Amino acid sequence: MHETDDYEMRAAIEASRRDMELSRQHGNSSKASHPTFVDLTADSDHDSDIQEVFPKSKSVVSSEAEDDHGDEELQRALAMSLEIDNTDGKDKVPEDKKPDMTSIATQASSVPVGLSGLDRKQMEQERLARLAKRKAVDDAASPEIQPHRKITKVAPPSTESPSVRQPVISQQHLVSSPIPRADAVPKQRTYVCPQTAANAPGLDIQPTARPMIQWPLGAVKKTALDGFPRQGNDITIEEVIQRSELELAIFSSFLWDMEWLFTKLDIQKTRFMLVMQANDQSLRDQYISETADIKNVRLCFPPMDSQVFCMHSKLMLFFHTTYLRIAVPTANLTSFDWGRENLMENTVFLIDLPKIGISTQKSRTPFYEELVYFLEATTLHRNVIKKLEEYDFSETVRYAFIHTIGGVNTGESWRRTGYCGLGRALKTLGLNSPSPINIDYVTSSMGSLNTGFLRSIYLACKGEDGVLDYTLRTKPTKSGAEAHKKLVNEINKECLDRFRIYFPSDQTVKASHQNPDNTAGTICFNPKWWMKEDFPRRALRDCESLRGSLMHNKLAYVHRSKPIPLPDHNECRGWAYVGSANLSESAWGRLTKEPKTNQYKMNCRNWECGVIVPVINKSTDPNDNQKAEKGKGKDKAPEVSFENDDAPAPLPVELFQDTIPVPMKIPAAELNQNRKPFIYGA
Repeated sequence: MHETDDYEMRAAIEASRRDMELSRQHGNSSKASHPTFVDLTADSDHDSDIQEVFPKSKSVVSSEAEDDHGDEELQRALAMSLEIDNTDGKDKVPEDKKPDMTSIATQASSVPVGLSGLDRKQMEQERLARLAKRKAVDDAASPEIQPHRKITKVAPPSTESPSVRQPVISQQHLVSSPIPRADAVPKQRTYVCPQTAANAPGLDIQPTARPMIQWPLGAVKKTALDGFPRQGNDITIEEVIQRSELELAIFSSFLWDMEWLFTKLDIQKTRFMLVMQANDQSLRDQYISETADIKNVRLCFPPMDSQVFCMHSKLMLFFHTTYLRIAVPTANLTSFDWGRENLMENTVFLIDLPKIGISTQKSRTPFYEELVYFLEATTLHRNVIKKLEEYDFSETVRYAFIHTIGGVNTGESWRRTGYCGLGRALKTLGLNSPSPINIDYVTSSMGSLNTGFLRSIYLACKGEDGVLDYTLRTKPTKSGAEAHKKLVNEINKECLDRFRIYFPSDQTVKASHQNPDNTAGTICFNPKWWMKEDFPRRALRDCESLRGSLMHNKLAYVHRSKPIPLPDHNECRGWAYVGSANLSESAWGRLTKEPKTNQYKMNCRNWECGVIVPVINKSTDPNDNQKAEKGKGKDKAPEVSFENDDAPAPLPVELFQDTIPVPMKIPAAELNQNRKPFIYGA
């Protein structure tokens, strides 16, 4: 190594150490005056009472407070910093020992690194990479996967919310996870894993960080937890990214832990774009200025009109040498959302698409069309969007990409987004259901729920495009008032009998957290909504993780007693939503009409995205294929039936488990006055 280079490296390290020491000295006094809470629950009683908070150069960058609007005290809640100083260089917590959250809180410190704070770190990383190369350290190796085994008993680990922190990255941690330069990573050819079916039972495909087409038919995985035995249905962020041959990465998130994220990438050779929120031009200019010297980084700022509250979508596109990986997680880009210290668990949908060079009509599936539509709406660079044409999307035909595009969606665009887009996508997949369905919705925050909102989601999950729900909300004519009231009551009863909402109780959170006021900042609910007369309390269930952590999942399991017949002698008994949308009007939108033009418009306060994943099996009814073909090609959905032709059914875990893992305990206890939902600060 050249002496000048070595001197610069030592100087950079010393400067970083000084910054860290200064931050530690001032961190405790500054953090004490701020709540460690991110408001995710400001819901929609009105459309104007929003107070927005803009993050300024934090190592954990928040894309504003999340969901809806309402209580002024909750609206003022800020996304603040609280992170463990992992000075012993260890990430894992023993299974039989919970971390002391009180002591952790006293060790927490704030590091104002910002988007531009990568230059010194990059110099350190280059030095460490050269040392690693000398010692022949294989940084590209994936964590060892333990063999499948049944877990008889696991003590619930203590947890701490990931979404309200700034990380302190110790020098020891950097040494343990060096980022090599491009020339330090051995070239590896891409392998193709022979996946025969999406998450096929009995097919032992273990996630790996090696560049490999593992999921050509798609898969859904739980995020791995530190210290918890690997079970084959979980995955780490390293295994999602597969960095060694990664050419271009697109990241979209609500919260950003920049220091942690860049330790997962080869920042010397991978180009990446960050799709993030910045409501005003000054903040955009600041972020652009902070990244101006990082040649591989570009930023994208989705439009944030006055009524748009939050850029909450979570989407990752990884352009490898010979394939594209699409990942749609429920997790933010923070270490805790991806399992550090067993604090929070999430879910991610993945699919690997081979490179074909020239697009064909077959590869332009509805999934492709909606993904492109969404990316264009975010203003992502057209060259990146055009690059998608080089990959074969034909295997995405079994899925649907759905989204919520922030703002007012008029013309024909209202049909494509929010809960209207959900209903449209299900009809396209042939999953619209005239018969009653059952919905089990896992949410990490709840808005101001009422029967009308649940009905709009319920009808969308049956394949309705939103028009019927709008009709039910409008005042009928005098002559039709009686019939209208009867129809509304019938649909409301069907919906409430079959809609279950999973949210943690106060005792569940406290069983996972020794200090929930400092650690459960993204598990949010407003107590005044619980007391509202029209709040659907009987639908709530306690959300207890099978692995003992708190959940940041946004999942919906939809099932019915009779399978839906599909072409090719297949049938669908159920499907699931995996994505970023919590159960709130801000996440799913509201269909209204423009008074002057009498035209529909979909008002959306958030940016969201997700994937519909059907559970498809071979049909046992020889007539099902004829039934499916008979209705094929019709523009009109089957007439919606509200007859109680089957009773409400509990979540059939065995139906979903091999395709979309069910992370919570079933059956779940009801939430009531004796087992209340968790309320931050209560």
